[in-house]
Amino acid sequence: MQVLHVCSELFPLLKTGGLADVTGALPAAQIAEGTDVRVLIPGFPDIMQGIPDTELVRNIETFAGPVGVRFGHFRGVGVYVIDAPALFDRAGSPYHDQSLYAYPDNHRRFALLGWIASELALGLDNFWTPDIVHAHDWHAGMACAYIAARGHPVKTVFTVHNLAYQGLFSAVHLHELQIPESFFQVYGLEFYGQISFLKAGLFFADHITAVSPTYAHEITLPAFGYGMEGLLQERESEGRLSGILNGVDEAIWDPQTDILLSARYSAENLKAKAINKAYLQRVMGLDVDDTKPVFSVVSRLTSQKGLDLVLGALPGILEQGGQMVILGAGDAVLQQAFLAAAADYPGQVGVQIGYHEAFSHRIIGGADVILVPSRFEPCGLTQLYGLKYGTLPLVRRTGGLADTVVDCSLENLADGTASGFVFEDSTPESLSQAVRRAMVLWTRQKHWRHVQQHAMSLDFTWQVAAHAYNLLYTRLLK
Repeated sequence: MQVLHVCSELFPLLKTGGLADVTGALPAAQIAEGTDVRVLIPGFPDIMQGIPDTELVRNIETFAGPVGVRFGHFRGVGVYVIDAPALFDRAGSPYHDQSLYAYPDNHRRFALLGWIASELALGLDNFWTPDIVHAHDWHAGMACAYIAARGHPVKTVFTVHNLAYQGLFSAVHLHELQIPESFFQVYGLEFYGQISFLKAGLFFADHITAVSPTYAHEITLPAFGYGMEGLLQERESEGRLSGILNGVDEAIWDPQTDILLSARYSAENLKAKAINKAYLQRVMGLDVDDTKPVFSVVSRLTSQKGLDLVLGALPGILEQGGQMVILGAGDAVLQQAFLAAAADYPGQVGVQIGYHEAFSHRIIGGADVILVPSRFEPCGLTQLYGLKYGTLPLVRRTGGLADTVVDCSLENLADGTASGFVFEDSTPESLSQAVRRAMVLWTRQKHWRHVQQHAMSLDFTWQVAAHAYNLLYTRLLK
């Protein structure tokens, strides 16, 4: 079984969000399961520099002009790179310029990604042709449409990482992108008079997956469907929509081997975690005191992530003896509010604006609680890292957060299934109630340790997800 993943990011070469973590880890896990997997990605500067030793597969003419398709290897995975400097050789983000304006030719840049995927499905590489083309998010959605337009029997899977981003473009580009006119309708890729690359994937894929079972259901509801809920309800009724939970890359996230920590530790040796806590308190300007629980945030600072709720609950956390550490960037108002809190509460609140991969490890290794109060969360990886590191997640019950964290209720504590703290409503009050329950458990250190050890024993590795995807592919090919 030969599988081609089509994506726009690849950890650690190029990352703007969780998509890169998935495409950076899932292919290798599938190869370990015995599947022949390759990846297709645009030739962004970081990709070209990170995979320098590539060979030309073929030069071809496309709607965007002449393009080279090159092939190399990265971390044991075969990677096709689209060599089109005029489209992809730009500084900064893959999606927008340094002023945060989307590139005006994004329709051409990402349609080309789908086009080359369809060329590979048609036999562009004489030595390797996929049985399954697995496209990720709107950037790759056109792969499903182009393959359908060409009537090729290769099966397609489309994974929704975040339905909020849809890839909408003017209908005037229809002919330029060589999209059949018959495809531009409600039963196709048209969305309120525009071309939707997301809908191209949702409508034309043989199967849709979301990155958690709960999110797969949530996107069929108006509150989470962004206008696509009707189509997704139909796909769900046809048995063509399912949820497969993302995993943790243990080569990168494992407290027993993580070289970014001050001290490595395990569920059996949690005393060493205290060394990481003292380091974190020191570098963030907090009072170094092991008796105070450190609450942490590692996130984009946006309302989607519920960080305004954290601001509302912050005084209560501090009044009860907690400390707070924040790492992230995003909304300017939230950034300023957290910086003001650090100034108002010296020794209790530490804030670092920006994102640093290494420091995120040190926070998750040193903190006691990781806050993920998202209004919606397709899967979430931060809470999985928290579980793995014995840093108990405090989350809202939505998407993948609901699928991965079991609340420390009395019954769950009694039967040993508790792994964190879960609240229901997107309000500071609901979050604060969960904080209070965390504070109560903190005073009972024996019980806290039991929950930590259970959380660290849970299996959220990529091998679990790889096996589930391979079962899906096998079913599609029957």
